[in-house]
Amino acid sequence: MRLSRRLASTTVAVALVLPVSCAAIAHARVHSVEAGAGTEPAEPFGAACRISVTGSRVTAFCHNPYPETDSVSLHVECARWWDLDSDGSPVAAEPAQTVRMSARCWKEIDSAWVSHRREG
Repeated sequence: MRLSRRLASTTVAVALVLPVSCAAIAHARVHSVEAGAGTEPAEPFGAACRISVTGSRVTAFCHNPYPETDSVSLHVECARWWDLDSDGSPVAAEPAQTVRMSARCWKEIDSAWVSHRREG
């Protein structure tokens, strides 16, 4: 008997919440369609980059599969406070081209990332 009361209260709770959540989802879909109506999809852009850290050296390979040139830069943050962080010079990754960038710290590397910028 006790099991059926719990089941009944759970069923009532779900029955009360379900219409509200369905209405919220439908409302969100309508607004997302209205917001997207009239805007063109953005063209794909940006080289795909692989970053490899070996000891105190970091190497990034970036391949640009898209028809626009991507200006990529390698940024390195060193782990030690006295070690200089570096921001590499921009390198133009032309369409269908792979570029290699490298940098190093005196000791350990804390983080490394690549930034992208449209050329032109």
